[in-house]
Amino acid sequence: MHNWTRIFIILLGTWLLLSTLALTLFTFGNPIARAASGMVWGVIIFWIVICGSLMYRFREPIQNLVWKIRLNWQIKFMLFVTLLALLEEVVTTTMTNLAPLFGVKIGEAYITASTNFFDVVFFHSVIHFIGPFIFWTLALKRYGFSPFAIFLIFGISGVFAEVLFGGLQHFMEFGFWIFVYGLMIFLPAYTLPSAAERGARQPKFYHYALMIFLPALFVPLFAWIPQVVDPNHPQPTHFLPLQPLK
Repeated sequence: MHNWTRIFIILLGTWLLLSTLALTLFTFGNPIARAASGMVWGVIIFWIVICGSLMYRFREPIQNLVWKIRLNWQIKFMLFVTLLALLEEVVTTTMTNLAPLFGVKIGEAYITASTNFFDVVFFHSVIHFIGPFIFWTLALKRYGFSPFAIFLIFGISGVFAEVLFGGLQHFMEFGFWIFVYGLMIFLPAYTLPSAAERGARQPKFYHYALMIFLPALFVPLFAWIPQVVDPNHPQPTHFLPLQPLK
């Protein structure tokens, strides 16, 4: 990792911790918000710190293992990034199910749309990621983005997705969302063949900005499926809206 990349990750992590701590202290008097903050800390510990550290520590052995799998690199990338998206939702859904541990009833505080993992990934989350993952797979055949650039770009896309879904306040949580989304794709990107082997060329400066938003155009490729399977499925969540802060 280059020094400037390391410095950026440290600064991003510092903002993540400070902003989450500030939110936790600000909402500590509200048991519902306090429980939701506890769930966020759970995601930080288990997904960002533990899983993220393991991904970085073992990136070389995992890369060698993936290279030995006799499949087209695009298929391997799609399967790997989808697997990590599912793993991230295991962590978040577990946090929602641990509501009693945080002092509230299940459904009073939550960070996923349901307590059911399969419901969450098929109706609310990962099903919407498949289209953007396909877009990235196609783009990486043409352009040689670095693993860190892919981590950052997809993380920023996640920030905008959360703002669109939940409101402008999510801009202040950019550290959290960049790590949450970026870690889904960093390790699969690291295991790709080199740009030369893929026949990819160096992207222009504007390609980096376009890759933040263009994958969203592919969301409808699979997002329609849940609506056909169950048109009356609860949206956006199975729970009552969270109580406003007092």
